[in-house]
Amino acid sequence: MATTAVAHPVDEIPPVRQLAAFGLQHVLAMYAGAVAVPLIVGGAMRLSPADLAYLITADLLVCGIATLIQCVGFRWFGVRLPVMQGCTFAAVSPMVLIGTTDGGLPAIYGSVIVAGLAIMLLAPVFGRLLRFFPPLVTGTVILIIGVSLLPVAGNWAAGGAGSKDFGEPRNLALAGFVLAVVLGVQRFAPVFLSRIAVLVGIAAGLAVAVPLGFTDFGGVADADWLGISTPFHFGAPAFRASAIASMLVVALVSMTETTGDLIAVGELTGRRAEPRTLADGLRADGLSTVLGGVFNTFPYTAYAQNVGLVGMTRVRSRWVVAAAGGILVLLGLLPKLGAVVAAIPAPVLGGAGLVMFGTVAASGLRTLSRVDFRGNGNLTVVAVPVAIGMLPVGVPTLYAKFPDWFQTVMNSGISAGCLSAIVLNLLFNHLPRKGGSAADRDAGGVAEPGGLPVGRGQDAVEQPREEAL
Repeated sequence: MATTAVAHPVDEIPPVRQLAAFGLQHVLAMYAGAVAVPLIVGGAMRLSPADLAYLITADLLVCGIATLIQCVGFRWFGVRLPVMQGCTFAAVSPMVLIGTTDGGLPAIYGSVIVAGLAIMLLAPVFGRLLRFFPPLVTGTVILIIGVSLLPVAGNWAAGGAGSKDFGEPRNLALAGFVLAVVLGVQRFAPVFLSRIAVLVGIAAGLAVAVPLGFTDFGGVADADWLGISTPFHFGAPAFRASAIASMLVVALVSMTETTGDLIAVGELTGRRAEPRTLADGLRADGLSTVLGGVFNTFPYTAYAQNVGLVGMTRVRSRWVVAAAGGILVLLGLLPKLGAVVAAIPAPVLGGAGLVMFGTVAASGLRTLSRVDFRGNGNLTVVAVPVAIGMLPVGVPTLYAKFPDWFQTVMNSGISAGCLSAIVLNLLFNHLPRKGGSAADRDAGGVAEPGGLPVGRGQDAVEQPREEAL
């Protein structure tokens, strides 16, 4: 009797109603971050309200297309995992500098196009680096991703960075209410509702926020019904050497962050990223970045906040995130819908973000729990990258006196922590030690009870990734 092959959870297609609900949940989780980049860059360049609105709709449209490319995929492009795409914050400072002093938006878009092409060319090289991401490194990177995102949730919960009522008790009370609803739904609701706990929490928070005056939908009436992004709306791209150089540094940072995010999603879904699929995912980033330069927006990368949502809801289908990409395309084509989503107050997102980002950090700890820390340098391999990754989060002006390229790399806690974890893993577990370590000499390589030989850290590091799930 013939048996039907069971689809991997990543490839399962939920019913339409669930697709829509799960997809909307992903959109709400990343929307604030997605529109922040065009708002910051456009604001710094003092663009008109009409041009600023155009940047936002173009960004949402390409966010959706980039997400579809990553999740659905086609030959050589797309990791085919539940990965949400959005503008990278690593590019904000260089783009503001380019836009205000070195040629405006055309120079930005020229450098973005070149950076996207560079990412596509370098993708196979990064794909071959996967062997340098054992559970010791991946767990550390996932932990850094989660912890570095928590201040974002904190800013949202307090009312949004720069808001006049930042830190008001009522903002934190609203965020706490949303957090309580999310936790209550997760714990006591039926399975389907527990999987959309974030969406339920945001809806409940919005129901409370509107009558209490946290937000209004006045901007919805002013928004257009239809908005079409046309190539090179702000003029033909300009290719300036200095702008291209700074954006190439951003490309390397973005590739490092995306590599960490794709590995994290692979861990959470049970379909680990292989060298080829990692290269396909990075190529999709490059293609999306080129599209960003053509359609008046910015470089794209995987969004870590949605990695946390995958871990929290345990919904692993890539088609759910593809549905979210479709919703983003609609938001980009229908600005009035985008205005509705934009009206959600920051404290509501903050309450949900605390759960999602904390889940990412906890997933990193779960991966690290399978690593042996006895009699080797693995504890240092975790401790130092976490410290380095948290420095720019806790002290944002720490590297203000350094060159711009250095700030681009090190001001991202994720890229700084990821690079240091790779380097320290190589130092402690790959390079040969002359005469052996102190632990090796003292213990003679004798195995501890129930453990590995003292000083044999690499055996623990190379533990199969599937065992760490």
